[in-house]
Amino acid sequence: MTRFLFVFVLVFSSMIASGQDDLLSLIEDDEEEETLFTSALWKTTRVINLQSSENVAPGTLDFRISHRFGFVNQGAYEFFGLDNSTIRLGLELGLTDRLMVGFGRSSFQKTFDGFLKYKLLRQSSGKKTMPFSLSAFGSMTINTLKNEDPDIEVLFTSRLAYAFQLIFARKFSTGFTAQLSPTLIHRNLVETTDEKNDVFALGFGARHKIGKRLAINAEYIHVFPGQIADQYTNSISIGVDIETGGHVFQLHLTNSTAMIEKGFVAENTGEFFKGDIRFGFNISRVFTLWDHKGKQPK
Repeated sequence: MTRFLFVFVLVFSSMIASGQDDLLSLIEDDEEEETLFTSALWKTTRVINLQSSENVAPGTLDFRISHRFGFVNQGAYEFFGLDNSTIRLGLELGLTDRLMVGFGRSSFQKTFDGFLKYKLLRQSSGKKTMPFSLSAFGSMTINTLKNEDPDIEVLFTSRLAYAFQLIFARKFSTGFTAQLSPTLIHRNLVETTDEKNDVFALGFGARHKIGKRLAINAEYIHVFPGQIADQYTNSISIGVDIETGGHVFQLHLTNSTAMIEKGFVAENTGEFFKGDIRFGFNISRVFTLWDHKGKQPK
């Protein structure tokens, strides 16, 4: 009887050990099949001027202040461009983990703008692999400058313009992210016959992280030939992102005045490599209105 009990204990112990190994293998399989989404492709919702693939988190309100000063090559009399300033004030709100909405007002052409941005795909690995993130962006702007020629009637619809973008982004490593942004600008009214109402462009953006709270960003927007007047140029920008708690400071050099797509894509002026460079910055401050479960913060 004692021998029988001894054999039974050995067999039962081996069965338990085997069962534990099987359970552990099942847990490991489940962990291997988990979908891991790539986060923090960018510091904020902008590369510099271009929309990035990032959204504001659900329930979070982002108050953005953006400045672009005059050309540095204006010299000391204009304090190297700092005597002149173009500003945009904006509010951006995350509605869901995929959808955000934004509103803004620019001193450039006294423009009001509103937009929606939606995440279609998210870069991920594991059970479901997606090699890149994809977002869709759409905006509408209205130019509210006074009509200074009483002999010409400017219709309300003539003041409207629209922008549409697809944003393909990929985080290649912990420190490097890049994106492509096919863009369509539609203006209901253009100033000359040399300009097209529809303007197609391709934006390029890149980010290289050089510290826990510091990154270098660059972007270039190529407008395809034959669509805009000769005085307009392609937008080029380079800058740094500095994160400090609830703030993100973006300091940059750019040849763009406007901070809306209609302006910096289709109506951009200044030759970057001829010294037509503006110093500018974006400041972002976020506020939590409700948490992800719909509760207001205490």
